Amino acid sequence: MSSREEILSRVAQALRDLPEDEKPDDVAVPRAYRRSHADGSLVGLFAERVADYRATVVRAGVAEAAEVIGRTLAGRGLTRAVVPAGFPDAWLPAGAWSWLRDDPELTVEQLDRAGAVLSTAALGIAVTGTIVLDAGPGQGRRALTLLPDHHLCVIRADRIVGDLPDAVGRLDPTRPLTLISGPSATSDIELERVEGVHGPRILDVLVIDQGLSGRSGPDRPEGAAAGLPAVWQL
Repeated sequence: MSSREEILSRVAQALRDLPEDEKPDDVAVPRAYRRSHADGSLVGLFAERVADYRATVVRAGVAEAAEVIGRTLAGRGLTRAVVPAGFPDAWLPAGAWSWLRDDPELTVEQLDRAGAVLSTAALGIAVTGTIVLDAGPGQGRRALTLLPDHHLCVIRADRIVGDLPDAVGRLDPTRPLTLISGPSATSDIELERVEGVHGPRILDVLVIDQGLSGRSGPDRPEGAAAGLPAVWQL
């Protein structure tokens, strides 16, 4: 008997007394396990964990969103970016910017030459510093956030949840989910880190926080690794 046959045989034996008319929802599944390892401020923890991935994180009020996006793109030497359908126009900075729309769909070559993409996010996961995209408004199809070299993601503070179980409970599993933890990176057998292999080489994250206004200096969260980008709070 092969390993496959052995596994299927054991599954069949375990299910042999299962009533034919029983459905999965008929049996309650205990959820007594710890669902979240997040402590304290979810936004602060999210910013810290994202920064640990060598991404740049900025926290700003709604009124500063366009200013921060413009300054971030200019600081990267960029003058144009892909803007998916549904991205708020109020967040686009004024000036001589070139915004590429995906209608009709941009080609692979056009996306590769675009240099940057702006997007919103479905959720953020604080414990893992993960951004979740589900192709919703302001996110577009997967290719838009995978091919340009620079991804600037804007996420509202109230879309940040504590841990993965919290995120799973709020996501639609039938949608195309993409989980992003920092810039695309890999390493060889000698642990030489190379960024930009499977996706954007640069990730900037702007957290829109309704509770913030005005401007202050850089604020590195406690526990952030030395040498990594600070978390700016506007």
